[in-house]
Amino acid sequence: MREFDDKNLTQAVIGRLAECHDPRFKRIMTSLITHVHDFVREVHLSESEWLTAIQFLTDVGKTCTDKRQEFILLSDTLGVSVLVITLNHPADKGSVESTVLGPFYWQGAPDLPRGSNLAEGVEGEPAFYSGRVLSESGEPLDNALLDIWSGDGNGNGNGNYDMQIPGERGMKARGRIRTDAEGRYWFCSIRPTYYPIPTDGPVGRMLRKMGRHPYRPGHIHMIVSAPEHVPVTTHLFVAGSEYLDSDAVFGMKESLVAQFERHPAGVGPNGEQVETPFYTVNYDFRLRRA
Repeated sequence: MREFDDKNLTQAVIGRLAECHDPRFKRIMTSLITHVHDFVREVHLSESEWLTAIQFLTDVGKTCTDKRQEFILLSDTLGVSVLVITLNHPADKGSVESTVLGPFYWQGAPDLPRGSNLAEGVEGEPAFYSGRVLSESGEPLDNALLDIWSGDGNGNGNGNYDMQIPGERGMKARGRIRTDAEGRYWFCSIRPTYYPIPTDGPVGRMLRKMGRHPYRPGHIHMIVSAPEHVPVTTHLFVAGSEYLDSDAVFGMKESLVAQFERHPAGVGPNGEQVETPFYTVNYDFRLRRA
């Protein structure tokens, strides 16, 4: 067939996959072509709208840098990221739930001893994190790794991650902590507060056009892993934080909401003197066997 119309075009494009020898790729592309063509027909996409979409995706690509992933932000805000995660990492038998990686993960955080302060020089109220990493059956996992990162604790809802701060080249509020023989971990950081995702790029323009706010509830990120177990990308959310009910990237999960208990200035959990009020939070992570 040499000529196509809106009725036969979709099958013609799918037919060009006849020599594809990768079954999974062929299935994905067949479904993608089908849904994209159906979408164009359903909304009767105009040429100007089509060009606007192409320019939008071009702008998303141009916004990406080695420290900013605008395509992940786009995927997050459209709920695609958490949908993929939910399908591929179902919580089972009490194992910890996964949620979005987000656009601010930075590989190469320093390995630090248990009890270290990850947030030296970072704005925010001090918080002491502790708990255990366990198997699904409750056995402690020795030498499990927590790769941890968060933004600062700016109380005005304008918090930033280190890579968002102009001129900042070093890592802040990041670190890797390993568990002891009893599966225990503990470290210091700050109590995270709600903050906006970046809105100075094409994703921000899209959110404003959609009439949506850009805020995420207060949370700290971690990737928890252990030998012979499935690694989990997850958060701990601050109970009572603003925007728990309307997370801009749909990543909030009730099982990940943790209570941050406030204490007056005085002796901290490790016997150290703390000059300001501080928080403690305890949370156990259970991992599925690989």
